[in-house]
Amino acid sequence: MTREDLVKNLGTIAKSGTSEFLAKMEEGETMSSDLIGQFGVGFYSSFLVADTVVVSSKHNDDEQYIWESDASSFTVSKDPRGDTLGRGTQISLFMKEEAYDFLEEHTIKDLVKKYSQFINFPIHLWTSKTEQVEEPIEEEDKPEPKEGETDDDVKVEDEDDEKPNVKMVDKTVYDWEVMNDNKPIWLRAPKEVEQEDYNQFYKSFSKDTEEPMAHVHFSAEGEVTFRSILYVPKSAPHDLYQDYGKTTDNIKMYVKRVFITDDFEEMMPKYLSFIKGVVDSDDLPLNVSRETLQQNKLLRVIKKKLVRKALDMLKKMTDEDYAKFYKEFGTNIKLGVMEDHSNRNRLAKLLRWQSSNSDDGPTSLTSYMERMKEKQEHIYFMTGTSRVECERSPFVEKLLKKDTKFSTWLILLMSTPSRTCPNLRERSSRTLLKKTSTSRNLTKPKKPWKFWDENSIPFSTDLKIRS
Repeated sequence: MTREDLVKNLGTIAKSGTSEFLAKMEEGETMSSDLIGQFGVGFYSSFLVADTVVVSSKHNDDEQYIWESDASSFTVSKDPRGDTLGRGTQISLFMKEEAYDFLEEHTIKDLVKKYSQFINFPIHLWTSKTEQVEEPIEEEDKPEPKEGETDDDVKVEDEDDEKPNVKMVDKTVYDWEVMNDNKPIWLRAPKEVEQEDYNQFYKSFSKDTEEPMAHVHFSAEGEVTFRSILYVPKSAPHDLYQDYGKTTDNIKMYVKRVFITDDFEEMMPKYLSFIKGVVDSDDLPLNVSRETLQQNKLLRVIKKKLVRKALDMLKKMTDEDYAKFYKEFGTNIKLGVMEDHSNRNRLAKLLRWQSSNSDDGPTSLTSYMERMKEKQEHIYFMTGTSRVECERSPFVEKLLKKDTKFSTWLILLMSTPSRTCPNLRERSSRTLLKKTSTSRNLTKPKKPWKFWDENSIPFSTDLKIRS
């Protein structure tokens, strides 16, 4: 920058990149699509950790100048060292005593890895490491002759073995190391990414030791443009339901490859909180508060599309993989039926129940209806703690003896499914009817859109089906 640029861009907070950015946002002015790398954006945050900031800059059309400030005032002067930069800008921070931790190598690495590991330009860090190098053995380092040996004996033995006259020592070496050499795989076309790349990327950001069960890689366009990769873990965390409803950090939000946050509330609905992944958008604002970003209407559009893609990913899983998934996360799908009204029909297709004539595993409602008797009008179900308990129920036995055309029914175990059914609408004009309690009459409900509770029907000694 020239001397004039230093005064204009860094001289006052009113002219800093951050305040100008926010001012233009408030005025509704169209912003540049790439603010990353423009000097001045968020510059004054450096005073949070530094007492003094010194900026040395050389422009092709001006001499090299130094801008120096302690956050209360600033000075601009010619650099007494002359032209040491050639061209470019150098920033020096004189750290506050309480901020010395930010000078530690591991702290800087952690910060870069968390926030800037995917940005376009390289970030180099002057690092140290210990290496083993060869060093000549000096005379005093040579081994002394053992008792009964002479110097000649030792010398002949060394010559016969042809041992090098060196030793290995530890030496600390310094060099520049690139901190952000990981390329964001979500920017590549899905057909160009190998399965192993997806697995390694999942482990790198999720800290999971197991490979994911499934993933979906997609880009969305329209009201908002973004790219995303979503993963289904192989195993459910042990505290999945103990912490149900709490904010999770499973979805990482990036804006132009810069990490923004992973603590958005309801980036995914509660029942899909186990989904892990990354979202990167160029349409969201950068360098504004997370609270402001969270209220952005585009974020709600992103959430809606993420949920749809996550449910489609589950739908496309193979039967074998989905059986494993349902064993781990089946309760989440049932909770989703109760909580997510807009996606209830999609979730209903993902439900799995045990069936009276299906001994080889759970069945879907769609499969159940395909096996229904020709004159069976309703979907019958029964709740219980075990399959045996349901099959031996006196209500089921008497019903089957009375009319065998209703020999196909669902078995719902535990209490969650029982609470799920009231939230299921009709399935292809079929109504869910429960076959428990002291009732003997199964009557078609007057309002088929609601769950029919036969407990409201008076007791009858005759067991019969009414259409």
